[in-house]
Amino acid sequence: MAQGRRVVVTGLGTVCPNGNDVLSAWESVINGNSGAELIDKFDTSEFSTKFGATVKDFKNNPNIDSKESRRMDLFIQFGLAACAEAITDSGINIEDHDVDRIGVSIGSGIGGLETIEKNALVLDQKGPKRISPFFVPGSIINMASGTVAIKYGLRGPNLSMVSACSSAGHSIGYAARSIAYGEADIMVTGGAEAAMSPLGIAGFNAAKALSTRNESPKEASRPWDRDRDGFVLGEGAGVLILEELEMAKKRSAKIYAEIIGFGMSDDAYHITAPAEDGKGAKLAMKNALIDSEINFSEIDHINAHGTSTPLGDVVESKAIRELFQESADNIYVSSTKSMTGHLLGAAGAIESIFSVLAIKDKVIPPTINLINPDNEAKLKLVANNSIEEKVSFVMNNTFGFGGTNVSLIFKEFE
Repeated sequence: MAQGRRVVVTGLGTVCPNGNDVLSAWESVINGNSGAELIDKFDTSEFSTKFGATVKDFKNNPNIDSKESRRMDLFIQFGLAACAEAITDSGINIEDHDVDRIGVSIGSGIGGLETIEKNALVLDQKGPKRISPFFVPGSIINMASGTVAIKYGLRGPNLSMVSACSSAGHSIGYAARSIAYGEADIMVTGGAEAAMSPLGIAGFNAAKALSTRNESPKEASRPWDRDRDGFVLGEGAGVLILEELEMAKKRSAKIYAEIIGFGMSDDAYHITAPAEDGKGAKLAMKNALIDSEINFSEIDHINAHGTSTPLGDVVESKAIRELFQESADNIYVSSTKSMTGHLLGAAGAIESIFSVLAIKDKVIPPTINLINPDNEAKLKLVANNSIEEKVSFVMNNTFGFGGTNVSLIFKEFE
């Protein structure tokens, strides 16, 4: 990054609607498969939206102790499972390292919503004495990071960014800076979310944010398509292992990519709607480019925020065109949310994983369901099918309620 030590990605882990491990999820995404389906975990008959991008077959995940799982919300479990895969993938033997120099930064936008909802019902129906003693520690957002630290004995920086749908982006960016500035040598970072509950669906329905394409869930998330009608709620977690370059080289680690840019901003405009002039999104991308010390023309691919909302897609497109100008003609732009749905505070984590894999595997994932493009900005949208193409610099955008914006830049490691 612009100041301090170089930071590389050495491990990846995920639990998401397209697969409970990185390989399965990535293969699903590059093949253009949607993880959306009708919700069967609760009765949706009175809901405007009856579907979401749900995690499948997670109940017997080998990385989660069944007894402990009863004491923690699902978002924490997702984070633990993704973390276990990422650490294994990195090849790091925790015992070989100074645990005072290994930190955790796993964010969430909402946290333990389902646990809060269930305990509120218990309080109303059975009274205060029936509330679980694990209610608070099993639902608060920082317990994703805290539980990981406890499990692995990691005593370095420990934090959980809470910035709506930018939470994972902020978490990854600050984790990278913790290493770059010498506060840690290794960071376990990403995001986790599990808001697929009656209250979660009802809340987003009330805000008129969700698609109601109940007859065809897999076609509902359609960023930049003229027929889009809202986002598809997703759930899951993504975890990356970030490591100081020289330490990674010393242990002959597998290096996926280098993280070189982190930019932030706020629209300062509205609690939920993006600023129509796109200045906030533009500023976050600009700040990431300044941090990375590369030319604007060097970005090859943008994994966009691209939620499939009528206004948000247009605003982001406008911001990309205004910032990159003629260079935007050569940037492949796609939204993997068209397949995974919108994982809220975990979105930036799984999309960072896909950004890194696009570099590693030389393939750019598509935006599916893009039939009638709404593309006034004339971007180079990757429609419906992945593209085999070498990319050296990838930007990942995540924007959230409250106007918060994050852009990350990953670089091919040489």
